[in-house]
Amino acid sequence: MKFPYGISDFNKIIRGNYFYCDRTDRIPEIEDAGDYLLFIRPRRFGKSLWMSILCHYYDINEKDRFEELFGGLAIGRNPTPLHNRYLILKWDFSCVDPTGTVEQIRQSLYGHVNASIYNFYSKYRKIFPGFSDLLQEDALSSLKIMLAETRAAGETRAAGYLLYLLIDEYDNFANEMMSGIRSEQDDYNALVHEKGPLKTLFKSVKSSAGEGSLDKIFITGVSPVVMSDITSGFNIAENIYLYADFNDLCGFTENEIRKTLAQVGEECPSCDIEEGMEMMRAYYNGYTFSPGLEQKVYNPTLALYFFKRFQKTGTYPREMLDANLATDDAKLAFIAGLPRGNQLLLDITREGEPVTVSGISNRFGVSEILNDAAKTQDFLISFLYYFGVLSITNLTAAGKLELQVPNLVTRGLYVNRIAQFLLPDPGIRDDGRAAAEKVFTQGDIVPLCEFVESRYFQVFHNPDYKWANELTVKTAFLTLLYDDIRYIMDSEREIGRGYVDLTMIIRPDMRKFELLDVLIEFKYVKLSDAGMTGENARKLTPAELQEIPAMKKEMAAAREQAKRYGRDLMKKHGNLRLKSFAVVSLGFERLWAEAV
Repeated sequence: MKFPYGISDFNKIIRGNYFYCDRTDRIPEIEDAGDYLLFIRPRRFGKSLWMSILCHYYDINEKDRFEELFGGLAIGRNPTPLHNRYLILKWDFSCVDPTGTVEQIRQSLYGHVNASIYNFYSKYRKIFPGFSDLLQEDALSSLKIMLAETRAAGETRAAGYLLYLLIDEYDNFANEMMSGIRSEQDDYNALVHEKGPLKTLFKSVKSSAGEGSLDKIFITGVSPVVMSDITSGFNIAENIYLYADFNDLCGFTENEIRKTLAQVGEECPSCDIEEGMEMMRAYYNGYTFSPGLEQKVYNPTLALYFFKRFQKTGTYPREMLDANLATDDAKLAFIAGLPRGNQLLLDITREGEPVTVSGISNRFGVSEILNDAAKTQDFLISFLYYFGVLSITNLTAAGKLELQVPNLVTRGLYVNRIAQFLLPDPGIRDDGRAAAEKVFTQGDIVPLCEFVESRYFQVFHNPDYKWANELTVKTAFLTLLYDDIRYIMDSEREIGRGYVDLTMIIRPDMRKFELLDVLIEFKYVKLSDAGMTGENARKLTPAELQEIPAMKKEMAAAREQAKRYGRDLMKKHGNLRLKSFAVVSLGFERLWAEAV
């Protein structure tokens, strides 16, 4: 079995006998959904492959190859009447250079459109002889002529010619700006204002659709940002990205992952399929794009990345986050730079408390993103949802949406971003991680507690951060201990009838190294409950700290929980080198930690 990692050409996948998870049964549903559609998914989630499927299914030139391409798939057994009825025009805005001046971007955009029109004429040269004379320097003029020529050619043919426009990565410009590649809002506004090249192009597309020249349009992107900015120029697109029927249009279900792993196991007897399933579930599962659904899907790029490595070596990728998706950190950096953005990232990272919104915002533009007054909680959470770093998990009793970080690889992005803004000095972060290393290599938590007291507690006195409980302390430890290369990191893991605060279970492929499994239970005592001020707390000796009644009470509770959860973990896994700790914080001043 060959896995098509990085391949989005449907023709190459089918002819090359690559692994393909059939989604062609959704084509009739896409036809029923409407003629002008907008479908949004995070980066590297299979959108371009879906566009390639549509291209080959509807292309009139592929009629003789229909059986070869689709015969073994669901749609091949029950095709719709529209298969192989269209001339296909495709634009891919990821090919357009988003840098430079507005005029340079206009030239790049219109150059791409002109090149696409040239390819269109060339592909259908039997219909458009002498097409080289039809191209104009102005891409909009070229488009108008192409549409007119298509109508004229269709008048000589009984069935006429239908035209299907596919636009991939339509929001490339806004995404680049929000990732920091473009920093000038004025430049972006110039692209989408009334006479801007992007808005003008979409107005031309809308006009052509109204005239009947474009029968169908399918647009993909990462967010609705650009569509909001050009809404008056293109207000005919129906948004289908929240539809339950299309939740797994791009992405793999758990059953499909399990079935594929079983096939890998047939070729690789040494591969532990159940263990591989647990790894994939922990690191990659968790995406839901439609409210009210229990079904979760796996990022297909990450899944193929894992499959390919697992099949070849029988082991897992050392870095479970594919480097091609690591750039998603830029979206978190963007949020962190906004007012209240840091606090939101901290709130999201506190496992066990999902964030809630009334609904996912589907109409917001870059001006709203950069306007402080417009950035409500719902707005920021919706932004993170679109970029795949938050996912819908449930509906509350009041009908609101609950969203959480979908999986461990995404949680790692949050943790690293939080560490950067709480401890901006990389040298200090290195010191903290060196102290954390001693926890799981030597079983010594004292250096880490000393670091948190001296460095992190200074940050927590900042009034910008509004929390004061054990979850805050746990977040501090998590940012320093987080290591998804050697560990399956989990917070609020359900053990028995309770939830352990923080566990670090050595990855199966890392058990050959001299590492410790770690369990930590956290408790928090308010200064007022201890009857003292922060100044008094800082002056306490360790012995005096441990004699405070409230501290003794919480330490006893933490010890008991750590022991109980430790026993449950040992029963579950059996082969752990477990080191358990109880940690009690007195305000944001002092820590008392004990090995249990």
